[in-house]
Amino acid sequence: MDFKTATALRRLRLVSAPEAVSFLLLLICSVLKRTTDFNAVPVMGMVHGVLFILYVVFWADAWNRVKWGWQTAALYFVLSVLPTGGFFAERKLKRETEAGVIAARARKEGVINA
Repeated sequence: MDFKTATALRRLRLVSAPEAVSFLLLLICSVLKRTTDFNAVPVMGMVHGVLFILYVVFWADAWNRVKWGWQTAALYFVLSVLPTGGFFAERKLKRETEAGVIAARARKEGVINA
């Protein structure tokens, strides 16, 4: 795994958890708006929107660099639309990145011929 690929996966991983948290907070704010006088939906909507756009941009970059198949790319996109999916995406991306780094080191040391 080259440096740019690892960086693309890291960026996607780092934005996935905050995007999931912002989605959950937006849902909570929506409920509070309808049940109380508290209205933070415009602020949380904007925060979540920015984080979602960053996620999609980083997802497209990672898809381009890692050369995921359609199923893997679709999985990471669907996880961004589910309220807690970003947490699962973060864990899966962490494992994928670690596996790629280990394989790259093994190739560099001559353990794996590829």
